[in-house]
Amino acid sequence: MGLKKFNAAAALHEVHERSYERDEAGLVRQLRDEDTQVRRLAARDLGLLDGSARSVAARALCEALAVEGHACVRSVLQTSLSQLADPASVPALLALLRSEDAAQRNGAIEVLAGMPDAVAPYMQAQLRDADPDVRILSVNLLAELAHPDVPHWLAQLLDAETEINVVGAAIEVLGEVGTAEALPALRAVRERFAADTFTCFAATLAMERIEAA
Repeated sequence: MGLKKFNAAAALHEVHERSYERDEAGLVRQLRDEDTQVRRLAARDLGLLDGSARSVAARALCEALAVEGHACVRSVLQTSLSQLADPASVPALLALLRSEDAAQRNGAIEVLAGMPDAVAPYMQAQLRDADPDVRILSVNLLAELAHPDVPHWLAQLLDAETEINVVGAAIEVLGEVGTAEALPALRAVRERFAADTFTCFAATLAMERIEAA
């Protein structure tokens, strides 16, 4: 039997033209691809951009995070947003605190907690939001936010807050991060909610922890 001539061209994989350019705009378009793996890789690569592309990437990642349904892609979106830590992403991430999806809310808090200086200008408005659930989630964010004004913001919240669940959340966080500045607010809230045994106990415990620190 005669030897067959090896066809190197046939042995190679067929060459396909790229569906997307590997630049900033191409990566942003990939975030809307039907293929989960394509979206995941685009989310990863956008988190590596620098310079003027960072803000564009951050906004695109936030838009994708708001609608992404796959947990594996969502995780990479959140990781890339944390890597970029761009102030442009803060409003969109705060908006996710209104999401019906607990994983999405928790992911947004995790990313925001890594940007204390960028988040700070928004916190007082967050703590005055008309939705008590948003206020509670904002208090949860403060529990993770390494910013020197956290005790002050929580004390201000207690001075005006009427929703007992929000009060309870704020007291709990103050028990962990509070300073002497918060003691008057804790005393006042204990008097205002004197009829609620649990709130009085929690406020007293928080005060004792602060005074013992």
